Amino acid sequence: MLKLFEFILLFVLIGCSISVACTRDLLTSIVIFMSYSLVMCVIWVLLQSPDLAITEAAVGAGVTSILFFVTLKKIRAIRKEKTDEPEEG
Repeated sequence: MLKLFEFILLFVLIGCSISVACTRDLLTSIVIFMSYSLVMCVIWVLLQSPDLAITEAAVGAGVTSILFFVTLKKIRAIRKEKTDEPEEG
């Protein structure tokens, strides 16, 4: 049963890596990258290496993803949706 779970995680990992490379939307690729890091974190736990799992969760899914989101906001790749309501003023 555990081997089946490991193979499923491996295929999800490969699928995430291919999806990140093929996705044209930057926001979508960041979310896929976060899921890649979380799957990698679970794999490190299964390999009985909790120190690497914690590092992968903190750096891969945490800090790096936040930096990517901030970068997208700075280059204005993430824009606020405009509403049709007139501004008061």
